[in-house]
Amino acid sequence: MNILVISGVPCWIIPILVGLISAILGYLLGRLLGKGEDKTNTVNVDVYKNRISKLESDLAACKESKAPTFTGGNSPVTTASSFAGASVVEKNTTSTFDAALAKSVFGKKIKQDDLTVVEGIGPKIKELFHNHEVTTWAALADCSVEKCLEVLKSGGKRFEIHKPGTWPKQARFAALGQWQELKDWQDKLDGGK
Repeated sequence: MNILVISGVPCWIIPILVGLISAILGYLLGRLLGKGEDKTNTVNVDVYKNRISKLESDLAACKESKAPTFTGGNSPVTTASSFAGASVVEKNTTSTFDAALAKSVFGKKIKQDDLTVVEGIGPKIKELFHNHEVTTWAALADCSVEKCLEVLKSGGKRFEIHKPGTWPKQARFAALGQWQELKDWQDKLDGGK
């Protein structure tokens, strides 16, 4: 077996030595140049921790300002944010919700004040209405179509394509427990329009 030897050193040792020297130099350069970044990363972490704590305190203050206030009687009154220049006050009233009747008409379990019963309203739009303190069928029934459009606009472009023209009337049927009328009307509608 013939092995190529350059000046008494086998040729396979040279690439190994070059690799080892490169690895050591790379490690040393990384340590030398990386020391400044450790301080910067620590500062960035502190900045973000401060920002998070400020946001958490702002959130707590916002939740406190949105908490229900109690009037002289036993019924809590929650004020909704104003949209389209009108202020809405929603009272927590007890209505006669018949879940069995609703289930018999729709063929599925209906939860009280679930806005998704209204054709055209899905879970994301329901969230938008909840963010605007419209959480019951009665509150949605009291909304004008313009107010519904304002709520949709608050969600961005993807929600502006919806047409809420029938939503308050559908919610009125649900609030009054007129399930068969609501179902019959929804059968005639096309996506809540």
